[in-house]
Amino acid sequence: MENVFKYYEFSAFFLDTSASFSGNEISFTELNETHFLIFEKMDAIYNLYVAKYQHKKHIGSKSPEILELLVANYDKSLPEHRIAIKQYLH
Repeated sequence: MENVFKYYEFSAFFLDTSASFSGNEISFTELNETHFLIFEKMDAIYNLYVAKYQHKKHIGSKSPEILELLVANYDKSLPEHRIAIKQYLH
């Protein structure tokens, strides 16, 4: 998974205090000024979301305006999971 995070320039993981991700750690990459891809880390499971925030600094501290689960239990070996990221970032 580390290669995925580095390749797509996801942030370091940090604790979500907004309750939007159940207090789990999250990592994000920017799609544009208000839209972001977010990985939620739950033990060894990663869930991928697309979210809308007023500002990047609100991620992890305020609830998103829009939050959509793209992939539950992300597995980089599955083509459909890799495509879920690529459709947003390429």
